[in-house]
Amino acid sequence: MNKKNYRKGVGVVVVNNEGQFFLGKRIGAQAWQFPQGGIDEGETPTEALYRELYEETGIKRENVEILSVSRKWLVYNIPHVYQRYNKKYDGAMQKWFLLKFTGTNRDIDLNTFNHAEFDGWKWADKKTAITSVVRFKKSVYESIFNEFSDVLKGLKDN
Repeated sequence: MNKKNYRKGVGVVVVNNEGQFFLGKRIGAQAWQFPQGGIDEGETPTEALYRELYEETGIKRENVEILSVSRKWLVYNIPHVYQRYNKKYDGAMQKWFLLKFTGTNRDIDLNTFNHAEFDGWKWADKKTAITSVVRFKKSVYESIFNEFSDVLKGLKDN
């Protein structure tokens, strides 16, 4: 049997007061995506959420509020053309969080750490989030928007 090896991680949907979503532009690519990352050994998904969010966006815990957490772990496979030379994982298995951004744009700093993953960011609508992500992650984005739809209904422009 060919068992897949998935990296456990978190995905983070950050929504602002206007009902727009934070998207980061991957360094060296034209793809935009939500913050995401792996869960370190001994770390809970919630701890990984706050660490990854801060490392990738500069957004601190005190500038967000958790609105919802995915019921299931969502999985995507990484196509071979996107896998690194020494591939360790076939894809990712992620717990997703929906966060309300309570800070200001000045609280966002993509250069918080030396290993920046994004070279640009923007606030965008749901359609842009889904159409801007790399193809192999689109179904995860559609699934997570569907799961969070009841929470998002009260927000603008969704």
